[in-house]
Amino acid sequence: MENAMKNRTIIQNSIITDMSEGVMAIRFDGKIVLVNDAGLDILCRRREELEGRSFASCFFAEEENEPFTDCVLDVIYRKGRRQERYVPYFADGVFKQLRIVSSYLKEDDKAIGVILVISDITELTQMRDAVKAMEKIRELNERLALRNRVLQETFGRYFSDDVAKEILDAPDGWKLGGQKRTLTIMMSDLRGFTMLCEKMQPQDLIAMVNHYFSEMYEEISRFKGTLIEFLGDGMFVIFGAPVATDSHASDAVAAAIGMQKRMKAVNEWNIERGYEPLSMGIGINTDSVILGNIGSERRAKYGVMGAAVNLAGRIESYTTGGEILISSSTRTLIREDLKVDYVRRVSPKGVQGDIMIYGVSGIGAPYSIFQVKEADELNVLPEPVQIGYYSLDGKHVSGDLKQGRLLAVSEETAVMQTSENISVFENIKIDVGDGLYAKVIRQQKDRSLLSFTGKPGCFDKWMKRILHIKDEGG
Repeated sequence: MENAMKNRTIIQNSIITDMSEGVMAIRFDGKIVLVNDAGLDILCRRREELEGRSFASCFFAEEENEPFTDCVLDVIYRKGRRQERYVPYFADGVFKQLRIVSSYLKEDDKAIGVILVISDITELTQMRDAVKAMEKIRELNERLALRNRVLQETFGRYFSDDVAKEILDAPDGWKLGGQKRTLTIMMSDLRGFTMLCEKMQPQDLIAMVNHYFSEMYEEISRFKGTLIEFLGDGMFVIFGAPVATDSHASDAVAAAIGMQKRMKAVNEWNIERGYEPLSMGIGINTDSVILGNIGSERRAKYGVMGAAVNLAGRIESYTTGGEILISSSTRTLIREDLKVDYVRRVSPKGVQGDIMIYGVSGIGAPYSIFQVKEADELNVLPEPVQIGYYSLDGKHVSGDLKQGRLLAVSEETAVMQTSENISVFENIKIDVGDGLYAKVIRQQKDRSLLSFTGKPGCFDKWMKRILHIKDEGG
């Protein structure tokens, strides 16, 4: 019995080797296991260029042969369903027309891949009526080009070009798993966005957010960042992968400054359409993380995991609108001149002990990019204004109503006096309208400097009232 099986295998291999038509065997994981001599001649390739390698890494980069590549990948993805295709192929400056017939590659009666029989029908095609042949080829190419364009556009919505190339070039690129690497992580978030969601029409909100994301992505791409995912109104971005660089910390800071500078144009666009202006906080951290394809065999994503990611999110939570805060580990890696506006000691959740974070607004050559912040002048109130406020735990009210007095205000900040215990970076909800949200950014004795993070619709009227400014015509 065993001899019979060996003889059958020898006969099968001999037949495949001697066939005048090309034969290529590809496993379902994309690896090419066999190409006969005729197949090598038709494709103008050497055996060592193909056998043992992934099909994607061999052919994906050849734009002129996209119809051929799409055809073969489609056969693999369909798990070997028998089909017949006609596709153009270019090699060594010669145009060929190929006929590809697919069947199953089996092992112990179980399908483990596909067998492609490739025929060079160039001469037959040339013998047909030239006009009809070219018209059919043109239509085929247009359909394949449209399909490829749709796939490329859809694929590009989820992965950067660099991520796609790294995954597809790797023989095991789509397998689950990862590697440990030191990266710089950026987290961004819009201030007061929850209140905007409640006030705006859905179509206007989506238009505004999509425009904001588009503008921010331009800066992220300019400084070699990879957008991992959108987190509601925030973004999760990494620098230093998939393409490794020694400048990932500096690139991240430069991108963050560029993003904050772009907010001016974003808000001009918003105001032209009657939308609210936006403000954004950015947190940056550098450390080792696990990087790779995360998920299940049916659904996976290119992602990052580790304590460094969580800390980047914690650092971002300390920001107010327009701020960029970076960790000590990021600061240490930056060799360029860095404009540090202030240093703060904080105690993030999940971190043992205190850490130092740095507020930055500029980085020197070769980036030479600086954020110019507009002065926010406080107006001393004619008389202190009594207010009630709640402490917040996350976005939820925590504890009873507390009392304070506002001594000075501006469009973005206020000075509050209170006898209650209050700490730097604490978030509060002031009892104005449906809620005036603020973060404590500085404190001295019984006085706290607040930065507004979310304003109610009545904010302007309330400001005029406490400043004793009359409405126009009133």
